[in-house]
Amino acid sequence: MPIVINLDVMMAKRKVSSNDLAKAIELTPANLSVLKTGKARAIRFSTLENLCRELECQPGDILEYREND
Repeated sequence: MPIVINLDVMMAKRKVSSNDLAKAIELTPANLSVLKTGKARAIRFSTLENLCRELECQPGDILEYREND
């Protein structure tokens, strides 16, 4: 898939644990894990907004487009 999720990178930069972030954005730890591993088929704008708010970043810091080789 050409969309890469860099959520784990942003979490490491901000030193935020999965459980703390999941609580802060009112998402289950399981659903956050699906996002982190790139297995999600979609993401709600409200979830993306909450992630950006809590991690103090822009959507482009979390989502990246890479062409397939």
